[in-house]
Amino acid sequence: MTTASTSLSNLASAKDLFALTKPRVMSLVIFTALCGLLAAPGTVHPVIGFTAILAISLGAGASAALNQWYEHDIDAVMKRTRTRPLPAGRMERETALHFGIGLSFFSVLLMGLAVNWLSAAILAFAIFFYAVAYTIWLKRSTPQNIVIGGAAGAFPPMIGWTAVTGDISVMPVLLFAIIFFWTPPHFWALALFVNSDYSKAGVPMMPVVAGRQSTRRQIFGYSLIL
Repeated sequence: MTTASTSLSNLASAKDLFALTKPRVMSLVIFTALCGLLAAPGTVHPVIGFTAILAISLGAGASAALNQWYEHDIDAVMKRTRTRPLPAGRMERETALHFGIGLSFFSVLLMGLAVNWLSAAILAFAIFFYAVAYTIWLKRSTPQNIVIGGAAGAFPPMIGWTAVTGDISVMPVLLFAIIFFWTPPHFWALALFVNSDYSKAGVPMMPVVAGRQSTRRQIFGYSLIL
């Protein structure tokens, strides 16, 4: 293999590892974590603030990698996910697993050592909740999967807040609640458009189990609460 082709292969591998982190989802995590960090009372050194956001981003990427490691069979069936690195055959499952675990430990350790251990503990719990509670347990077993599992995506502003204050008060809990109640209507609206994909993959998303009309009513109800 020539040097040029070797470099191209390494580049493709790096791109696939980056794709495992779900960059578009990560951008939302960064935004909400930054909101929590900026809304918190007091000040934080810019380097510490940047490190906190970096650790949260890496934790989100780790969760996404572990999610794709476990869901490779579902992703291969669904039209919108079958071009991801694992179902497309561009990466071994073990690579995704090792990458996700390694990134998880690094992100939590970085947060603990550079920021504070309360933020690190919440980050660790968020990774566990998404990778294990949602991905492995809830997603394939109940139509309430995104309601309960969506809590994992609501932690970033709370982590951003505790990175500044070192404690939890009512305000970060309210920030958590905003995203928690936003997640079901947001996700179910998308699920309505890819209902056939979820049905084919055997995933009990709300539109598959309860139908379109019931899902629309629940979207409306959660939107009112929000």
